[in-house]
Amino acid sequence: MLPSDPMMRLSVVNTKLRDEYESLEELCRDMDVEEKELTDSLAAAGFRYDPVGNQFK
Repeated sequence: MLPSDPMMRLSVVNTKLRDEYESLEELCRDMDVEEKELTDSLAAAGFRYDPVGNQFK
């Protein structure tokens, strides 16, 4: 389960993307998280997914 706090969520997701997953799709599938829900929650905090860097910025 991912933290609800946007900054903590960002930190956990980016760490997992860097260390464990090659794509956001793979992370979401493995963690059973809706990709749109995750991207929307981080977009509300001002972050967008960069597929080239495989991270939220």
